[in-house]
Amino acid sequence: MKAVQLNFILQIINIKHIQMKKIVCLVSLAFLCIGLFAQELSSPNGNFKMNFSLDVNGSPVYSLTYKGKLVIKPGKLGLELKKDSMSLQHGFSVKDSRSSSFDETWQPVWGEWRNIRNHYNESAVTLNQKAVDRDLVIRFRLFNDGLAFRYEFPAQKNLLHFVLKEEKTQFAMTGDHTAYWISGDYDTQEYDYTTCKLSEIRGKFAEARSSNASQTSFSPTAVQTSLMMKTADGIYINLHEAALIDYSCMHLNLDDKNLIFESWLTPDPRGDKGSLQAPATSPWRTIIVSDDARDILASNMTINLNEPSKIKDVSWIKPVKYVGVWWEMITGKSSWAYTDGQPFVVDKAGTTTEVPSIKIGQTDYTKLKPNGKHGANTAHVKEYIDFAAKHGFDGVLVEGWNQGWEDWFGVNKDFVFDFVTPYPDFDVVAIREYAKSKGVKMIMHHETSGSVRNYERHLDTAFKFMKANNYDAVKTGYVGDIIPFGQYHYNQWMVNHYQYVIEKAAQYKIMVNAHEAIRPTGIYRTWPNMIGNESARGTEFQAFGGSKPNHTTLLPFTRLLGGPMDFTPGIFEMDISKVNPQNTSHVNSTLANQLALYVTMYSPLQMAADLPENYNRFLDAFQFIKDVAVDWDDSKYLEAEPGSYITVARKAKGTNNWFVGNVTGVAGGKISDIRFDFLDADKVYIATIYSDAKDANYKTNPQAYEIRKAVVSKKSKLKQWAAEGGGYAISIIEADKAGIKGLKKL
Repeated sequence: MKAVQLNFILQIINIKHIQMKKIVCLVSLAFLCIGLFAQELSSPNGNFKMNFSLDVNGSPVYSLTYKGKLVIKPGKLGLELKKDSMSLQHGFSVKDSRSSSFDETWQPVWGEWRNIRNHYNESAVTLNQKAVDRDLVIRFRLFNDGLAFRYEFPAQKNLLHFVLKEEKTQFAMTGDHTAYWISGDYDTQEYDYTTCKLSEIRGKFAEARSSNASQTSFSPTAVQTSLMMKTADGIYINLHEAALIDYSCMHLNLDDKNLIFESWLTPDPRGDKGSLQAPATSPWRTIIVSDDARDILASNMTINLNEPSKIKDVSWIKPVKYVGVWWEMITGKSSWAYTDGQPFVVDKAGTTTEVPSIKIGQTDYTKLKPNGKHGANTAHVKEYIDFAAKHGFDGVLVEGWNQGWEDWFGVNKDFVFDFVTPYPDFDVVAIREYAKSKGVKMIMHHETSGSVRNYERHLDTAFKFMKANNYDAVKTGYVGDIIPFGQYHYNQWMVNHYQYVIEKAAQYKIMVNAHEAIRPTGIYRTWPNMIGNESARGTEFQAFGGSKPNHTTLLPFTRLLGGPMDFTPGIFEMDISKVNPQNTSHVNSTLANQLALYVTMYSPLQMAADLPENYNRFLDAFQFIKDVAVDWDDSKYLEAEPGSYITVARKAKGTNNWFVGNVTGVAGGKISDIRFDFLDADKVYIATIYSDAKDANYKTNPQAYEIRKAVVSKKSKLKQWAAEGGGYAISIIEADKAGIKGLKKL
């Protein structure tokens, strides 16, 4: 509303009395301050209120309150378009506004709960830019746990094909909150978390970054989502995105003077942030808020913002507990490569040396010298199959089975693997038949070395090969810089690639576990064959120098809000030099903590990652890994504080058995205090408690644990000490009177 419009109003109402004119002016100026349009949306439970308006420039503005407190200050919405002076940022008027409510309960194929409620109030505001005659829809959904919104681009003659220069979504903070963050990066999420005030991010940015096979930073105040924060008055705020489809991954760039985050999309080689064709939508931008940290962990907002499953027959999608030929390579005990390379003459005397140089389909491996360290050989893999069968595991993963590992990384090879040709010492047919005879399923490994076009060229052939040899799941990998050069792991082109692999795999009834890929944003609801992702700093980094002892008390508050992680827990030997004398790294965890991770780090895909010989040393503790479920009917978050501790109880699907896990990151340890009121009132159970011993220490005494049994019921309570980097795990099995004889009650 301009001054000329204000005068026009005065003329229309024909007010002659000067005092009345002053009153109208004041009212109109107040309207100018709040904008040309204002709307309020409440959550179903009334705890949240979202205010939306257009400011004096016709720019969209929103804010959010929780229980009467402002948690997101007024911030602007909009998008900057390439070669468009006006863009989708200002000059808007409201063309239409429609509100609705939605409430359903649905059943996931697998998950933390048998039933998930999806309940929200919605407002879809259609904005029109009269100067260029085009519409933009901003859709808001207010849940009982927070706010989600997205941009929608209806098909129209003046906005059909367009390129994003940047998305300009703001998240305006109300104070200098404590943040739990990792550095913004176009290529990796594999960082330890840093805890500090928002105003301190710039000063801590350099030390928050560690080396990685591929990494690209872009701002000293950039962080990644899911971003966890805590206000001075104890309100927890989480910023993330949901349903990332055909769009670029969002980072958050902080204006640390005004404490405003603004979206920052991952670019393509030209610097563009995305190319869209209407009709189209952005991903949802999510703000989860509570004064109880447990509510953040229990939120289903992210998955609820995704579409229902597009796979009609889901009978082939099954949670998996597995072992594999992997940790021995990660620690350096074994190698992925079969040889050290081709023999080359290196001097006039005819001396030869082995140089990594392989050409798939041309190199004759039968003429090369084996290095004697290759892990994926037939006899060794059969040992893993035997171990899996003996202890009731579903599958065996084998890495390094296929030709090409001698020069797979760092030499910019396009044709690096063909995903079907095994090394001479890996008999595909023999392994297939042996695994089948033992009732064990094999898991294929497809490392791409970032060569994405090569993988897409071979994908159908590779998936056909998998099915012919009885593989129903694949672990993909994208280590190193992306080829074609200039692409990043998290831009729109790569997001579309990851989605292409998921959908192509579904055609072959193959489950996907993607490593070094884009972080999940709840898409596993739509494509439940995506049963796992890495996309964060996993257990492997414990063999690369170690992770902070509180790392796993933060991942469920951040990375796991978008979907499950293939964290690969279960390491029992923390001194890596005992596995490989040349590796002096240390796993910064106690053994009891490693058990607890099977409960606290939710995933339908859980690996017992250590070597069989290390499990054989601690078979009493290994029993918990054998017993713990991977699919659940219910989950109860009992205790939680980001960076400090998490305690969760889960009910195994189709049973009355529960499992409890606690991970602790508090220096000096902490006493956990829980009740068992989640149990059925008319039943008794035997609880087997696996806990840190009193002298447990993640550095000096990590294998100090205790195991005890007790009878528990709905009225039971437990106070249990856990060390820093430690925790405890409990299996709670329904029992009868005969079964509890001689056991003490808890």
